[in-house]
Amino acid sequence: MNQIPKTSPLAITSLVTGLLGWTLLPLLGSLVAIVTGHMARSEIRRSRGVLDGDGLAMVGLVLGWLPVLIGVLGLVVIFMFLGGIAWLGTMG
Repeated sequence: MNQIPKTSPLAITSLVTGLLGWTLLPLLGSLVAIVTGHMARSEIRRSRGVLDGDGLAMVGLVLGWLPVLIGVLGLVVIFMFLGGIAWLGTMG
């Protein structure tokens, strides 16, 4: 008799905290989404079909990593802008 796969609680946690990372808990939510998303995907692979929810974990990972990526790119742009202003200041 085939057993219906149970959804991984870590995958659900990753998805929920990934959403919270965009709303109420920007830094903490994103970090928890990233960690639990990786843990969930590993747990699902090891379960050999007993656990499901890889898609939820993947969405949680994307929702967790996007704010981190946007933040890093924002810092790069700010430093490039400030560096450009400093460089222009040395020209005169």
